[in-house]
Amino acid sequence: MQSFGDMQSMTSNIFSAYASVAASMMLFRSMAHDIIPEPIKSYIVSAFTRIFSYFFTPLSTHITMVVDENSGMTRNQIYESAEIYLHTKINPNTGRVKVSKNPKKKNISLSMEKNELVIDSFSSIELKWQFVLEVPENQKDHFQPEKRYFELSFNKLYRETVLNEYLPFVMKKAKEIKEKDRNVKLYTRDCPYSYSDDDEDGGNGSGVWGCVNLDHPVTFEKLAMDPEMKKQIIEDLDRFVRRKEYYKKVGKAWKRGYFLYGPPGTGKSSLIAAMANYLKFDIYDLELTSLYSNSELKRTLLSTTNRSIIVIEDIDCSAPMLNREVEPEPSDTKLTLSGLLNFMDGLWSNCGDERIIIFTTNHKEKIDPALLRPGRMDMHIHMSYCTPAGFDVLALNYLAIHDHPKLFPDIKGLMQEVKVTPAEIAEHLMRNENAELALEGVVDLLKRKKAEKSPVQETNAGTEVQEEAKKEAKFEKIVKSLKSFRKKSSRGKSKRV
Repeated sequence: MQSFGDMQSMTSNIFSAYASVAASMMLFRSMAHDIIPEPIKSYIVSAFTRIFSYFFTPLSTHITMVVDENSGMTRNQIYESAEIYLHTKINPNTGRVKVSKNPKKKNISLSMEKNELVIDSFSSIELKWQFVLEVPENQKDHFQPEKRYFELSFNKLYRETVLNEYLPFVMKKAKEIKEKDRNVKLYTRDCPYSYSDDDEDGGNGSGVWGCVNLDHPVTFEKLAMDPEMKKQIIEDLDRFVRRKEYYKKVGKAWKRGYFLYGPPGTGKSSLIAAMANYLKFDIYDLELTSLYSNSELKRTLLSTTNRSIIVIEDIDCSAPMLNREVEPEPSDTKLTLSGLLNFMDGLWSNCGDERIIIFTTNHKEKIDPALLRPGRMDMHIHMSYCTPAGFDVLALNYLAIHDHPKLFPDIKGLMQEVKVTPAEIAEHLMRNENAELALEGVVDLLKRKKAEKSPVQETNAGTEVQEEAKKEAKFEKIVKSLKSFRKKSSRGKSKRV
């Protein structure tokens, strides 16, 4: 057993050693402060901190997965599914929610606000979803859009269960929700939020695109166009959507191009809406004048979804799209026809399935032929003036009648003589609820057009007669000159003889 004196001596030795070490540390610290450069000191402190944290900080039991809105240059399917699925999981415990109601919707919609938390449960696993929205400092910068993503947190023990079972379950449920009472949507660029009735995307928008429900009642049955042409379009659409494996077999991207051309008011926009309603495809309305470069065009088109119709209306109004051979004037824009063509049938055309691309124009002759060849615009549809068959459809739609013993023959006879658009006919049919009075209004319209046409025809006919007379006089003058030349040449020969 140690005596009290021995213990006292040991304690004294310990304190002496501590004092010596402390003094040495102070001396080392002073020397290090004077000799070692600041960057090296920071690195040493950081290294010691990491080592200390590794050995003495308890390991976290949770993992957080980040689900970005985009996967590379395309939309992230898990993000899209989470948008649709999570708005059904909002509960009273959520701190902040976004409330909205569309005039055409009966119920109020709730959606996630940024940085809010939604807790879900799957096979007794607690999963926490948080929606994060990062806004760039310079909001006017088109090349730095808002960044959206979800954070999914859960216990590390269930990592494989979440990846192999929970996330596929979320995608499956989202698809069921989307297909149930699905509304066709109309998307436009630079719209920060969506305003659709069903609000499937949780009101968070889709970055580049925002949408509204396309409440357009038009169907193929209501289109005032040639019945045979309607039949061809429907058959072509049906053939397209059922041939996924065929497109893969022949090595082509699963897409289809339609080129609609014709005078204004002939129903080009109505045909697009009818196609969307028939296929239940969303519409992306793209204005090329709102784009600044080919790279922005690629980003915009890659952010569209499958089973969609990309529409570029009045493409003849986009100067860069008219002709590749015409050198554009110096400007900040770098959007070119070649950039659009490369996306339509180049390597980028394979980034997406079951897509339809539609161009419309009032002036086909202005469009570069390279844009219209098969493989880009596969089917050209001429939207012409109203025909007798088209008038039958309009009369049934607006007046609910199939025939009129006197006025129907008069109208159809006049339609053979003058050009009138379906929009003009429809406008006059809407002016009176009485069918006979409405039809008489159409007859008056056609007679006015015929009367306006006649003086022009007479003037044109007179001009043509004058032109023909001038041509004949010129021809006779040439003939006389030739005869005179022959006579002179024959006289010269006789004199020489």
